[in-house]
Amino acid sequence: MSDAKPRLVGINHVALEVGDIDQALEFYGRIFAFTLRGRSEHAAFIDIGDQFINLVHEPARPAGGSAERRHVGLVVDDRSTVRARAEAAGATMLPGRFLDFLDPWGNRIEVIEYANIQFTKAPHILRGMGLALAKNENARRELAEKGMAE
Repeated sequence: MSDAKPRLVGINHVALEVGDIDQALEFYGRIFAFTLRGRSEHAAFIDIGDQFINLVHEPARPAGGSAERRHVGLVVDDRSTVRARAEAAGATMLPGRFLDFLDPWGNRIEVIEYANIQFTKAPHILRGMGLALAKNENARRELAEKGMAE
């Protein structure tokens, strides 16, 4: 076996456990615009260009534990209406400097705007998604410091 370890290059998908697939699709559909990649009786797949979210039906778990610390960060083109939409959908908004909320099944969602972070979609993926997005100066600087600027 070679000493070279495989490098992490991205996330293909994230799985969120939900109590009801139809209710989860309705909940997330009230907050975000998305395309359904596919679904079955026990799962649904929300398309995010070259990635996806897998909503998986799981029976209810007992309250407590580390659920609030475990989270997924979702990147959006514009987060200006997310808080109001999440509140209207019934999300539990969490205090702090980030835009975090709990969905009805206890999944913690952190919403981040594309312009503000290092995460970058390739130009052809953005085109395919119908998006024309740019990074702010701080994100460009962070990328440049890692040798990843355009």
